[in-house]
Amino acid sequence: MKTQVAIIGAGPSGLLLGQLLHLQGIDTVILERRSPEYVLSRIRAGVLEQGTVNLLREAKANHRMDKEGMIHEGVFLSFNNQLKRIDFTKYADGKTVMVYGQTEVTHDLMDVRAETGAVSIYEAEDVQLHDFYSDKPRVTFVKDGEKVELECDYIAGCDGFHGVSRQSVPEDQIKTYERVYPFGWLGILSRTPPVNEELIYANHPNGFALCSQRNANLSRYYVQVPLDDKVEDWSDDRFWEELKTRIPKESADVLVTGPSIEKSIAPLRSFVAEPMTYGRLFLVGDAAHIVPPTGAKGLNLAASDVSTLYRVLTKVYKEGRTDLVGKYSELALRRIWKAERFSWWMTSMLHRFNDDAFGQRMQLAELDYFTNSDAGLRTIAENYVGLPYEPVE
Repeated sequence: MKTQVAIIGAGPSGLLLGQLLHLQGIDTVILERRSPEYVLSRIRAGVLEQGTVNLLREAKANHRMDKEGMIHEGVFLSFNNQLKRIDFTKYADGKTVMVYGQTEVTHDLMDVRAETGAVSIYEAEDVQLHDFYSDKPRVTFVKDGEKVELECDYIAGCDGFHGVSRQSVPEDQIKTYERVYPFGWLGILSRTPPVNEELIYANHPNGFALCSQRNANLSRYYVQVPLDDKVEDWSDDRFWEELKTRIPKESADVLVTGPSIEKSIAPLRSFVAEPMTYGRLFLVGDAAHIVPPTGAKGLNLAASDVSTLYRVLTKVYKEGRTDLVGKYSELALRRIWKAERFSWWMTSMLHRFNDDAFGQRMQLAELDYFTNSDAGLRTIAENYVGLPYEPVE
């Protein structure tokens, strides 16, 4: 087999990159070790930055998103039993975010790729990357018991934190930065109306809580829990009571509870691998970086990587700008580190880390300052809706 760009991973970043390149006449093959059903079963993020929304529209994968997605013009921070709203229209120059689940994004991208007839190979086993430091990289894999070789010009590693792409890079060629947080998020999905029209991020002495949503009748809620807690430790009743404790009384009084349809605990970490280019291999999204979900940046950072790489490769094929290949990492990492900073800051400001009374008072002072200062409100708003994409020139 031959293609121009081999894409490893059929999550939203791989599918989005493939669709954008297809629209520019650039041939791609996507390899995914899981089945389509497994990929769609992942319960992930649901807040899309303005830039991600625009990119999905550019990819012509926006029909259902624009019909069903919910535009949010603000977000709430809660502390000391009060709610403080961050107004995006006022403090982020009119930019907004859209609530639309990552599963739905993936579904839409799968559909548009199927319509184009572009090749996606699911349940590809034993994927291996070869010769990406040469001008003739290859990918081998096993499908239905048969070994297949895929020749390509470039490889895009969109296969996540545990994928083969980053693991294929020699250890002496890569540097990683990591912070593992000493707690996790217990999340539930319920067929109940959201407690609030916009998201609520709550700081409470018991720990962090988040009130999120997928649509008008599907809510996603989280509470901070110790890393050694098990899902079985948390009955639905226990979860709802703890959530009510951690959010302001005015919200707790109107919270509609119901049976959970999904419940899981996710650990939190910050992680960056540098660089993101290795010869003709590019790392994209979670293959290169992880953020704690507090800042709603995971999927959005992957989308900004895709935007940068797609524009680099378009200029390579259409203008012969091979000089840009080496700039992908630099361009992507500038925005990544700023998003890492915001996610780390939100996490540090809203979670209970220990019994340090001074540290807890510093959190409250920080929240009080930022939510009562135009400069503070603008800082939160412009980071939350997403910083501008780096130009590819």
